[in-house]
Amino acid sequence: MRPEPPRDAETVAEVGEFHLIHRVTTGRAQPETTILGPGDDAAVVAVPDGRVVASMDVLVEGVHFRLDWSTPEQVGRKAAAVNLADVVAMGALPSALLVGFACPADTPASVVEGVMSGLWEEAAKAGAGVVGGDMVSSATLVISITAMGDMNGLEPVTRSGALVGDVVAVTGRLGWAAAGLAVLGRGFRSPVGIVNAQRTPEPPYEEGPRAAEAGATAMIDVSDGLLQDLGHIADSSGVAIDIRTELLPLHPRLLDVASALGGDARHWALTGGEDHALAATFPGPKAVPEGWTTIGTVRAGEGVTVDGRVYEKPPGWEHWRA
Repeated sequence: MRPEPPRDAETVAEVGEFHLIHRVTTGRAQPETTILGPGDDAAVVAVPDGRVVASMDVLVEGVHFRLDWSTPEQVGRKAAAVNLADVVAMGALPSALLVGFACPADTPASVVEGVMSGLWEEAAKAGAGVVGGDMVSSATLVISITAMGDMNGLEPVTRSGALVGDVVAVTGRLGWAAAGLAVLGRGFRSPVGIVNAQRTPEPPYEEGPRAAEAGATAMIDVSDGLLQDLGHIADSSGVAIDIRTELLPLHPRLLDVASALGGDARHWALTGGEDHALAATFPGPKAVPEGWTTIGTVRAGEGVTVDGRVYEKPPGWEHWRA
């Protein structure tokens, strides 16, 4: 699964823990919210709002990424993106990442440096800094990240605020990562845009705070599949949600890949995870911000339906049941 490194490649054991930490942290720019970054016992991060939004995800090689499918930089970008998406799904502004990194002793140091470069790049894209963390030995390459954010004077948008009569809208890509996984699983590496959606998701970072400002009543990061994640909103809010398939934003490129592979673009959009789009409920069509697509409604009842019916296939990803 992991490509063989060149025989003369430095390993992390040869470089050593502290030299490796120095390599991946020195000379990096930090946002204004970072008062004290890597190098001390703990970081100090400014929180102008006075409230900290925090989330954590773990990525394991062979489960969440493969180094024969992705470059180390792409793995780093993905690791940052999946965490930052959770912060903006609360309507917050990302501020900082704490990184836990574990790998075998024979891992090439260049892999670690590449992963960390991707982390820094994606964090900067979202306006956050990498402020600290830890590196340890492990039998498997594992990346654990805690992301933090600032509410910027807004109220958190939770999963429990959806109301009967609200509309459901999404922003960002749906089904692309699932299509990319299908392509890679067939041994292909193109179309590159679709494949890269699996390698490096592109969450719409700026849209979370925009939705909060527009009055979103509930919001979630689409990480495990649209139906699966909307189910969390329905359960937490005590409502039912119905999605209309004719309103789903299916890009022509997605349809082309589905046709070529004998796949179902609609199914990918409904159940495919790892795109890290945002789904939210709003108090009526006029409240939906520009750049969002209305795809359904909130009703009395429970659960999520598609065109008024229970979806017959699994609604998305769930660990230990895959």
